[in-house]
Amino acid sequence: MTVKILGVIVATIVIASIPTVRPFAIPFFILATAAVFVIEGVRVVPQQSVWIVERLGKFHQLLEPGLNVIIPFLDRVAYRQSLKEVPLDVDEQVCITKDNTQLAVDGLIYYQVTDPRLASYGTSDYVTAIVQLAQTTLRSEIGKMELDQSLQSRDVINRQIVSVLDEAGRSWGVKVLRYEVKNLTPPESILHAMQQQITAEREKRALIAKSEGEKQQEINLAEGEKQAAILKSEGDKQSAINKAQGEATALELVANATAAAVTAVAQAIGREGGMQAANLKIAEEYIAALANLAKTNTTMIVPANVADVASVVGAAMTVLERTRAAQLPAST
Repeated sequence: MTVKILGVIVATIVIASIPTVRPFAIPFFILATAAVFVIEGVRVVPQQSVWIVERLGKFHQLLEPGLNVIIPFLDRVAYRQSLKEVPLDVDEQVCITKDNTQLAVDGLIYYQVTDPRLASYGTSDYVTAIVQLAQTTLRSEIGKMELDQSLQSRDVINRQIVSVLDEAGRSWGVKVLRYEVKNLTPPESILHAMQQQITAEREKRALIAKSEGEKQQEINLAEGEKQAAILKSEGDKQSAINKAQGEATALELVANATAAAVTAVAQAIGREGGMQAANLKIAEEYIAALANLAKTNTTMIVPANVADVASVVGAAMTVLERTRAAQLPAST
């Protein structure tokens, strides 16, 4: 602003030295000075920003977003603070774990200015303060854990760092929203050992899975053979039962048929002419039997006495007569 005013004064002196425009020197000076005052006194603050105004070197006011007016020569914009969330990269550093293993760690901080006045006067450089405190806290937290635990506890590390930074940032007018560990890198030797361990573990699981599969296969085969034997024995049992029931039924049917035939014959004999028909039938059967016997043998068998035929028929008739006599009382 001082340079601009000096420029106006020099331009006024130059104009006053020209005789033709000397009468206009004072109005020109007044107009130019007024223009400089307007330009220097009007400030337009962008959204999500706050400007710190000092009057004569002392804090005076905060300029909110929009159009603001300050007094030239007396007021000046000393700081410009952004209220947006800002990501800040934390450089990689080497930390020592509890089991004395080196671990290269880097991260990312997200912070936001919540008090522009404290952010301007609370510390000379709050960004550097946040980064240094984050690195110190990170080394402290990693030093409390062993290598395996630190590799698995990113969330715990993040929460601890955010807690410490947020507590310290209150006096700086800054709020640390979150911290994210980007990379945890052990030495090459440790990585190689971890890879071997992972490979061995996978091979172990593969062998266990294979043995479990073979075991289950044997169990399934044994169960299948057992079920097959049970089903076969059940089938044999049912087959024997069915066969026995069939034979019993057949015998019963034959017995019933025989009984029915005998009953029919006995009833026929009891009728008129039944005895003569029985004598004739027996004689025919006897003669047919002798004829068949003669056909199947080279020797001709003939009864020693033809009267034997009559004796055979008589014996058969005696049996039939007794049967008929036994049935007559039953029928009465």
